[in-house]
Amino acid sequence: GQLPTWLQGILLRNGPGMHTIGDTKYNHWFDGLALLHSFTFKNGEVYYRSKYLRSDTYNCNVEANRIVVSEFGTMAYPDPCKNIFAKAFSYLSHAIPEFTDNCLINIMKTGDDFYATSETNFIRKINPQTLETLEKVDYSKYVAVNVTTSHPHYDSAGNVLNMGTSIVDKGKTKYILFKIPPSVPGKKKKKSCFKHLEVVCSIPSCSLLHPSYYHSFGITENYIVFIEQPFKLDIVKMATAYIRGVNWASCLAYHKEDKTWFHFVDKKTKKEVSTKFYTDAMVLFHHVNAYEEDGHIIFDIIAHTDNSLYEMFYLKNLSKDLEENNKLTSIPTCKRFVVPLQYDKDAEVGSNLVTLPSTATAVKEKDGSIYCQPEILCEGIELPRINYDYNGKKYKYVFATEVQWSPVPTKIVKFNVQTKEMLHWGEDHGWPSEPIFVPSPDARDEDDGIVLTCVVMSDPKAAPFLLVLDAKTFKELGRATVDVEMHLDLHGMFIPEKDLKTETE
Repeated sequence: GQLPTWLQGILLRNGPGMHTIGDTKYNHWFDGLALLHSFTFKNGEVYYRSKYLRSDTYNCNVEANRIVVSEFGTMAYPDPCKNIFAKAFSYLSHAIPEFTDNCLINIMKTGDDFYATSETNFIRKINPQTLETLEKVDYSKYVAVNVTTSHPHYDSAGNVLNMGTSIVDKGKTKYILFKIPPSVPGKKKKKSCFKHLEVVCSIPSCSLLHPSYYHSFGITENYIVFIEQPFKLDIVKMATAYIRGVNWASCLAYHKEDKTWFHFVDKKTKKEVSTKFYTDAMVLFHHVNAYEEDGHIIFDIIAHTDNSLYEMFYLKNLSKDLEENNKLTSIPTCKRFVVPLQYDKDAEVGSNLVTLPSTATAVKEKDGSIYCQPEILCEGIELPRINYDYNGKKYKYVFATEVQWSPVPTKIVKFNVQTKEMLHWGEDHGWPSEPIFVPSPDARDEDDGIVLTCVVMSDPKAAPFLLVLDAKTFKELGRATVDVEMHLDLHGMFIPEKDLKTETE
């Protein structure tokens, strides 16, 4: 096929790549050592490159020829031939876990720089052109967080907004929203972005010893949307996991009898909206988008009724005949919540406060809290992406992978949240990755542009490829076949040529 002439830049993606080191194996697919890969578009041609992230974790493991650094689903233990004192010491030093810098989930842009990210306090700077691993940044030196999300937001000024959980103050567990400026005027570029990081606000956790796990958050023009779900980390269990010989993932539990709380923070005043909004228990990883309309906040998320998605990816579950034996116990559902921020304070108990046309409701309870029920937009999609120019604004289109009862996507879709229309692309034995929308330079419509996805084939004789679709029609424009094994990845970003530093190769 043919690529649009304007498509110049790099599609950079990240995901777990190595699951066996020497005689040792990771337990969970999300634990594998990070493998970066990129497709460079230059004058109608595509170049492929992949490289392991040379994290401290990678170097320690490869040097020892076994897994020596713990990951979320795999607890690693010191060398059995070490003496008893060394062993006792490393038990104690694990009480507050020293997290891994195996940044395998996403790519983040900060100023002119790019970082591989995961959900710990470490990120690794990388060169997007050569995929070389550069310095390690520890968020906890600049803000008191122990874990962070891998899905930051970017505002029009180029600031990065992200959230992390602070477990450091005993008994004062809280969620912290922080902002990293793109660069600092008149200063040398080096490290200054993080030195000028500022805390926007903090939200106390409902439970001091059981903070909520979260993978992303939402943002509108004036508000931050944070969902405190009953999928929670047990801090005491986590601190003793090493001694008990279990992994940290076993310290996560879903409390299906609990509520899911919605928090809205006003960006200008940095204060949380005082009304208590909640819904039933659910597990969510990905926010799709959020925006404001007539005194309401509308936000779309992909929700699960349990945490079976995480359980699915234990390698012992994946090694069976994957497509046949692995069934999710719930299909992910795209839900729209409509939350009235301005409503009649004298409204009757039991009345629905939503005044927009939607099947979503927000019902006033006796104690003044508001119980929200969503509108179901569609079922069976995950890894949602939008045209990021519409982030925080009213929008139409979601690009996503289709996930039915199996954890591995077989199709990608374009879904119109307003008309509920859906377009599909799929190929036999093809497993596409998260689709990324790239707007065309003179775009007028929200879907003017292309969609990029990497397709891994489950048939060993078929070669993997990069697929380029017209975002409007969802018709194939072209594909670039790769003659090496490609891994299933998680997230990534497209970097236009203008955002790449012209460093001498």
